[in-house]
Amino acid sequence: MMIEHIQRTYQNINAKSLDDGILQQLYTEDAVFIDPFHRIEGRDRLDAYFKQLYRNVRAINFTYGRAVQQDNRITMEWEMRVEHPRLKGGEPVNVSGITCFELEGERVKLHRDYFDAGEMLYENLPVLGRIIRTIKNRMGQ
Repeated sequence: MMIEHIQRTYQNINAKSLDDGILQQLYTEDAVFIDPFHRIEGRDRLDAYFKQLYRNVRAINFTYGRAVQQDNRITMEWEMRVEHPRLKGGEPVNVSGITCFELEGERVKLHRDYFDAGEMLYENLPVLGRIIRTIKNRMGQ
């Protein structure tokens, strides 16, 4: 089933598996990837983006929640735990999100991630993180 294939692929992505072409097996040549920071069109560009991203990732793990497939669409809940030297001083960062996939045959044609960009990045940068956390705390009062 495609849900398990996608989850297995993301559990196995690392610098070496990217060099071995792991994304070639999952995405169509003209795949589109969208998240709060990027819109990447084309599997080759997506591959280059992931190689750059994973170059500095110390550790990454996904825990999956509900996943539903209807026809050529999949929606999947996840929590990512990532360790990157530029985020939170290299300490683990947890981010929850949802991904919507659109399939073409047995490959992903559209991959769209929804997550809180502040939770992922802004809150974990040294100076900006304190500012964002202060603003969020004040808004909750």
